[in-house]
Amino acid sequence: MLCVRLWRALTPLCRTGHCTVWTRTQSHKAAARLDLAGIYPPIATPFTAKEDVDFQKLEENLQKYAKIPFKGLVVQGSNGEYPYLTEEEQVEVVRAVRRSLPADKLLMAGSGCESTRATVRLTENLVVTPCFYKAKMGSCALIQHYTKVADSSPVPVVLYSVPANTGMEVPTDAVVQLAQHPNIVGLKDSGGDITRIGLIVHKTKMQDFQVLAGSAGFLMAAYCVGAVGGVCALANVLGGELCELERLCVSGRWEEARVLQQRLIEPNTTVTRKLGVPALKQAMEWFGFHGGACRSPMQPLTEAETQQLRQDFSSNGWL
Repeated sequence: MLCVRLWRALTPLCRTGHCTVWTRTQSHKAAARLDLAGIYPPIATPFTAKEDVDFQKLEENLQKYAKIPFKGLVVQGSNGEYPYLTEEEQVEVVRAVRRSLPADKLLMAGSGCESTRATVRLTENLVVTPCFYKAKMGSCALIQHYTKVADSSPVPVVLYSVPANTGMEVPTDAVVQLAQHPNIVGLKDSGGDITRIGLIVHKTKMQDFQVLAGSAGFLMAAYCVGAVGGVCALANVLGGELCELERLCVSGRWEEARVLQQRLIEPNTTVTRKLGVPALKQAMEWFGFHGGACRSPMQPLTEAETQQLRQDFSSNGWL
């Protein structure tokens, strides 16, 4: 699970050094008013041939994303290869995106570490559920962890459950209890269990708590049970189409939404669970964005994998 912090350019901000943050008082008041509804791409991190962060290509991607009706952007997620970045690089990427972000967009930035202390420290500079000792990460431990992070965070917090990467998900009872914290505003759930998403929406309906689908493959289903949007890797490639799916769901045009959703399932699976970040970056290149190579030790696609990726996009009418 990743815990993320949020900025909004239209909200009064204070500046601490080179980081733009809310004060704790401002963030807790702003949290109750924060509307997360919409689509967010968890953006990829471009690298140079020497595997340095390529800020020029990042900026070019950001300029293209600014033309798509996203609610905001997510940085330092798994699709941004955040485990392969140094803490300094993580902070600088967030700064670069924040400088380029249009005034009406939200920014979510991952600040997750294994220890609570390190997560609090990185969050204050700028959260993946601590999972190394997963047998010990029950509801009690996670509630304590996220409560301390949210108490210390200068900006609102969104919980992030990504069991495919962490091997565990935040228990539903922990999410329900954490939803009562005034500085925890929502959950991004990438597990794909629609009954769980629906139950969390139901159990937290008395709080100002919002759920985001963590994948394009079940975005329509998540809307059906009360989710307000999605953080979708495929939005790096088919951002306009995912925003259209959002529009159809919100307006109740379910038959049109179903047809579009079905065409997105295979491409989404390929750039997430099947082939992952290298496939996402390759698809970005085909659609006019800068994806490029991943940072080692992640390996590039094989020729067979590249052909499979192209097939999954072309057979659904995207290439």
